[in-house]
Amino acid sequence: MKDKILVVGGAGYIGSHMVKRLLEENYAVVVLDNLSTGHRRLVTGGELVVGQLGDEKLLDRVFRDHPIAAVMHFAASSLVGESVQWPLKYYQNNIAETVSLLEAMIRHKVVRFIFSSTAAVYGEPEEIPITEAHPCKPTNPYGVTKRCVERLLSDCDTAHGMKSICLRYFNASGADASGCIGELHDPESHLIPLVLKSALTRKPIKIFGTDYATPDGTCLRDYVHVTDLANAHLLAMNALLNGSPSAVYNLGNSVGYSVRQVIELATQVTGKDIPVIETDRRSGDPAVLVADANKIKKSLGWQPKYEALETIIETAWNWHRKQSHG
Repeated sequence: MKDKILVVGGAGYIGSHMVKRLLEENYAVVVLDNLSTGHRRLVTGGELVVGQLGDEKLLDRVFRDHPIAAVMHFAASSLVGESVQWPLKYYQNNIAETVSLLEAMIRHKVVRFIFSSTAAVYGEPEEIPITEAHPCKPTNPYGVTKRCVERLLSDCDTAHGMKSICLRYFNASGADASGCIGELHDPESHLIPLVLKSALTRKPIKIFGTDYATPDGTCLRDYVHVTDLANAHLLAMNALLNGSPSAVYNLGNSVGYSVRQVIELATQVTGKDIPVIETDRRSGDPAVLVADANKIKKSLGWQPKYEALETIIETAWNWHRKQSHG
């Protein structure tokens, strides 16, 4: 058995896929999750500790009882609209509770941290594709809190020698190829699962805005498979364990697909007609968000396995169809 890794938020969508990959690579895993948005049944192994990330006594017990080599953080609140409506929730959960985690790590001399960040730290894009050198001007509390944690980690490196890698990913999508775990949000806000649920229920999917300066008038987004995200986190963790310095990387496929293209491909994959309602733009939706992920490919050798959007949708469809059958 290899090192023991603490995965906070490991019962959620991306965290559960990370846990599965770690177990496949023979790492020992401890999952800390309050199950507010995570699901016990998505945790495929390791030890699950149910509790709050900001619980100092609980954190001390976890670090005292387990020889943790590195921490992976997937425990943030992540709904942009909700963050605008309830900013204090986001500052509390995403910043204050992460501070408690970092303090516990410092007390117990655990100095390797892999952070699930987001393209939301960039705000409105000034250039496409977006590189890591793009200015960070987040436009909502969610993006602000993620950027704040990135700064916290940089300061902890300076003050305490804590090495971290922040992974800024674009649109996490798809499900594990086995179909045993996948996206299970309530409410759901991501396009692909919403489209697939429309295929299952015949309830129309809304297209927010059809007059953008894009080839078909709808927004373009960069979709990256959740297993490819997990593999990138694995590479980042191994780099830190082998003495690499702190770093920031984008994660994406560097290809933009429009809302209409997603719906068309989902129609092909599912073999079902998907009803559509066209409506007005949502405030704050950029026309195009596409990543430049060359840095992590060159530095860590990351290579996405599920690049084709059709493949991403197929894995998601396999998962959602199973859920609809109970």
